[in-house]
Amino acid sequence: MKKEDCIFCKIANGIIPSPAIYEDEDFKVILDRGPASKGHALVLPKEHFDNVFSMDEEHAGKVFKVAARVACAINASFDCDGINILQNNGEAAGQSVFHFHMHIIPRYKDDKISLGWTPGEITDEQVAEFADTIHKNMN
Repeated sequence: MKKEDCIFCKIANGIIPSPAIYEDEDFKVILDRGPASKGHALVLPKEHFDNVFSMDEEHAGKVFKVAARVACAINASFDCDGINILQNNGEAAGQSVFHFHMHIIPRYKDDKISLGWTPGEITDEQVAEFADTIHKNMN
């Protein structure tokens, strides 16, 4: 399924031209037009999924294979010091385009990119409770 008013559907399917750094029958990978760093890329499925919650297992299984392959090529191309593979789901998590996409962000020493958080605390009882709750909702 494609979504008529989705810019990433249009890019992934060639309606809006954008040079691909990788493409297969399910995904197109492009360079981000507002990059966090040199070589920042986006993995776009050609089918429309709003986020990971709506993505089928087949595409979900393939997306990280594509991301890993592209990350290796970016690393070989730019000799970066590390790579973040990032995927946001929902506005509260930083998603701004509601078509599933995965960021591959090359990292360089002293690049000033901040993707961290302040670690919280959790008790052993909470770990057990949360794990049990999540386990009950596994499909």
